[in-house]
Amino acid sequence: MTQHTEFDLAVIGTGGAAMSAAIHARLEGASVVAIESGTLGGTCVNVGCVPSKTLLAAAHTRHAAITNPFPSVSTSAGDVDLAALMQQKDELVGMLRQTKYADIASAYGFEILPGSAAFASPSALLVDDRPVRAKSYLIATGAEPLIPAIPGIEQIEYLTSTTAMELTELPDSLVVIGGGFVGLEQAQLFARLGVDVTVIGRLAPHAEPELSSELRKAFLADGITVIGDRAASIARIDGLVHVTTGRGTVAVGERVLVATGRTPRTEKLDLAAACIATDERGFVVVDELQRTTNPAVFAAGDVTDAPQYVYVAAMAGKIAARNALGSSEQVDYTGIPSVLFTSPQLASAGITEADAIAAGYRCACRYLRLSDVPRAIANHDTRGGIKIVADSDSGKVLGVHALADAAGEMMLAATYAIKAGFTVTQLADTWAPYLTMAEGIRLTANLFRNELPTSCCA
Repeated sequence: MTQHTEFDLAVIGTGGAAMSAAIHARLEGASVVAIESGTLGGTCVNVGCVPSKTLLAAAHTRHAAITNPFPSVSTSAGDVDLAALMQQKDELVGMLRQTKYADIASAYGFEILPGSAAFASPSALLVDDRPVRAKSYLIATGAEPLIPAIPGIEQIEYLTSTTAMELTELPDSLVVIGGGFVGLEQAQLFARLGVDVTVIGRLAPHAEPELSSELRKAFLADGITVIGDRAASIARIDGLVHVTTGRGTVAVGERVLVATGRTPRTEKLDLAAACIATDERGFVVVDELQRTTNPAVFAAGDVTDAPQYVYVAAMAGKIAARNALGSSEQVDYTGIPSVLFTSPQLASAGITEADAIAAGYRCACRYLRLSDVPRAIANHDTRGGIKIVADSDSGKVLGVHALADAAGEMMLAATYAIKAGFTVTQLADTWAPYLTMAEGIRLTANLFRNELPTSCCA
């Protein structure tokens, strides 16, 4: 334990929100300790973003070889050595855990204290029954997979997004329950590694309908079976798992992966002892300053009911730390981007048409098929499209949404445009490099004033 007997800030967790908070508190000259009950680094580096995206990259590489659109260039793909692939993933995770977490803590001068934290009172925190005193506390313990109460689920050995990335042998078949971001990425990952995959659930239900419909077509083209219904019961019959939906459709697989959302990791904290309120789903309630119902305790990241992206967690952690030290800042969610790392990628910045209407805007929208984007034509991959949502009164861009190869890379420009208050006219008149996918944003914006087809560069 460090020489401090009382810290300016005690951070519970070492994930994105926690590390950001600790770093920015140290930049303000505060004394900080971070407390970790498990593996250093939190969800993103250990079981979330980093491992899933590197495995997806491998799966997409294999699939690209199989579906090569250039017959004059020979490619092939053989069987998958999953154990070796998982080892490569684990080596990457281990390297990043050291360089981006352990080494960073040393560089900024804060200790990582191992142990399980629990509140003993509104002003007292214990770590493995030892007191850790601080002027302010930050809860950043993250979230974990939510297991739904489906009859029969307790009788099978189901997979989650965490345990699926620990497999060393591929199942012959897999049923994925859940059509959200995690379920879709995992479904395509295993399908492209050679597994027979069925998805139960609405695909990307919160995305623009034009794009979720196109994504469904892409999944079907990959050989993935899609059942747009809810799982109602599960049973193991003759060594296989049978999942029956509400409408009576039965999906059969060797394994089942449950991806129906996430639940906050707060069970061991004894929030009641600290007078910290949670919502009906168990997420820690915070105000606009990231403060909980206990004035001395803040919370940030996936343990709160905020968008579950690591960059949101990092921003909220930074602001929570500053506010714990006396500032009064708020997270600005304007233009927030998101990316589903399927192929093609589904990405967005800002709000959807449905959200805009619900917020009281008079909406104007334009949709451009990827078959009108020169980069997609050159790639021989025109799956998807681009949609822009605008305020019809002011012309301001409210949202940009895309299903395309590298759609995620397009969203930084979209976020800048929304944050800067661009109108669709300004967006249409802004330079865009030719033969990039991001040029599609400009081409879509141009549809607001001219819906006739354009030449390649016009």
